[in-house]
Amino acid sequence: MAANKLSCTLAIGALLCLGLVVLIQAQDKPVTDVCLGCICEAISGCNQTNYCGAGVCGLFRITWAYWADGGKLTLGNDSPQSEQAFSNCVNDPYCAANTIQNYMVKFGQDCNGDGRVDCFDYAAIHKLGGYGCTGELSYQYQTVLDKCLNTFGNSNGIDVRTTG
Repeated sequence: MAANKLSCTLAIGALLCLGLVVLIQAQDKPVTDVCLGCICEAISGCNQTNYCGAGVCGLFRITWAYWADGGKLTLGNDSPQSEQAFSNCVNDPYCAANTIQNYMVKFGQDCNGDGRVDCFDYAAIHKLGGYGCTGELSYQYQTVLDKCLNTFGNSNGIDVRTTG
């Protein structure tokens, strides 16, 4: 009887630990895939051509400072100090998306004052920066973002106002 109680306690403890690990991983990536896709669509039309110009690179149009604030992620054996580390990462969709996730962990906030942090806030932070996200988004960016979220968020049964 005592052995069964101990086994049950250990099993419950293990499940709680596993649940905590899953929760921590979800917190590490606050931006949903749908939200990332819509930010990509709004910022560049998700143009996957390797691109660097006017101080931005990649399909998410990330600046060097944004990449640095996002943890200076790298591909393969690149050193964060190498001249190609920034452009290699932000021109890679996965490395760029992980840079955004890290940036949002650092700067995530309620930019529009609706009492929650959601995709609209992440899109504002991405476009206007971690310290300027309460500013006004351009009409084109906001329109493309809204259309994408309404199309892909609702059609997939996803509440676009909730992330993570």
